[in-house]
Amino acid sequence: MEIWAFLIALLVVLLIMLYLKQLQSNRHYPPGPLQLPLIGAIWLFGFKIHENALIQLGKQYGNIFTIWVGHVPIVVLSGFQAVKEALTDYSEELDERPQSPFLLSLTKGKGIALSNGHTWRQQRKFGVITMRKLGLGKKGMEHQVAEEAHHLVEVFARSKGQPLDPSMPISNSVSNVICAVVFGHRFDLEDERFQKLMEAMDFILTSLYGFVHALYETLPWLMKHLPGPHKKALSYADIMRSFAKEEIEKHKENQSLHEPQDLIDYYLLQMEKSRNDPESTYDEENMAQCISELFIAGSDTTTGSLKWALFLLASHPDIQDKMHKEIEDVIGSAHSICYQDKKKLPYTNAVIHEMQRFKYISFFGVPRQCTKDLKLCGFLIPKGTIIVPDLRSVLLDPTRWETPSEFNPNHFLDKDGQFVNREEYLPFGAGARVCLGMQQAKIEIFIFLTSLLRTFSFQLPEGVKELNQEAIIGTNVHPHPYKLCAVPRCKT
Repeated sequence: MEIWAFLIALLVVLLIMLYLKQLQSNRHYPPGPLQLPLIGAIWLFGFKIHENALIQLGKQYGNIFTIWVGHVPIVVLSGFQAVKEALTDYSEELDERPQSPFLLSLTKGKGIALSNGHTWRQQRKFGVITMRKLGLGKKGMEHQVAEEAHHLVEVFARSKGQPLDPSMPISNSVSNVICAVVFGHRFDLEDERFQKLMEAMDFILTSLYGFVHALYETLPWLMKHLPGPHKKALSYADIMRSFAKEEIEKHKENQSLHEPQDLIDYYLLQMEKSRNDPESTYDEENMAQCISELFIAGSDTTTGSLKWALFLLASHPDIQDKMHKEIEDVIGSAHSICYQDKKKLPYTNAVIHEMQRFKYISFFGVPRQCTKDLKLCGFLIPKGTIIVPDLRSVLLDPTRWETPSEFNPNHFLDKDGQFVNREEYLPFGAGARVCLGMQQAKIEIFIFLTSLLRTFSFQLPEGVKELNQEAIIGTNVHPHPYKLCAVPRCKT
């Protein structure tokens, strides 16, 4: 009994010594929340987190601070100056993604969003060139968006001005835009495969956040053998890749390499061109992962932005009416709207920018990883350190915005009412890893919103004075489910 007591006491002493040694070796990192033995600061994730939690930590610890996940330091950059310095001055040094245990299991190191090195450079180059090509022509991206906007207007019209939850119609329409771009066709809402794809996407996104995810990154050797939502997320990732591979096989059967119509056609053409190149990373595994990522990135963020947009318009009828008047005065109701029209609609353009600033869709920016030792904000950050540029803190930086905590379209207007670009407006990131789908997202949000506003006045249901302002926190930040009335602006 005395031997066991001695061994336990010895173990406690050794753990304390190990902890103190760890604290000593980590003292050159920026300050941050309390780091506990074994788990670091993941105790933060065990409690309810507000959408501005990292901003609050920035106020407490400064514009650069460290959150420890187990023994892994994550350095967070807060505010415009720190984030801009990192993403623009050190773009190449921060062009890698962290290869964490869970993300590696999820993506197998393939695709664009979370890959690195030669694979990332080749896949991203293909993505940039192909998305540009798919944006052109009569069947280009804008045409697909206009078609889906028309479908969405029809769905809203069927509600006949009665309260409806806009989430599902918006999600289906936005997802069908990326389906048309990637697969060359849209899906019926009743399609079981499509529904399974949407279910998989939603679950994966919710799994990339919270205590279980942090625990997997800290103790992967244990979590791999335990049941839980992490296992379900990995299974759903396989389902998404299988869905992509089924579509790839269909394209092979009806191959049109000389006249590619969608992303899969272009990728198959690229594979054919590169088949004798030993350095090529163009293969079906990378293609399937790219498709999964484009579907997730092209669906959830834009869906969330549009949900917040209608939420804000219904809550601010004066702003909504002013937008509608500008659209009617400048374009009228007889002509179709195109993306170039935004130049003629400064107020509408300003409101859309302010929506994305005020209700930023991501919890924070996608993490980067140092490719070499860096000096950031006065601290020497070692090679391999994970860096989180908190884009939310940039969009709410009180030193850069006149009224950061208010929904104020004047942030993007000059004294003459003309639209003004702001360097602080960084919802899509910056540098080498700037969002691949940025242009597509801009086109979608503009055409969807203007199409809806021409047709409907969005109002709160009778008896509802205000909507729940709190956000649901996940990989992306969505509003709580809500209902509104899409009241037709005229009987025709």
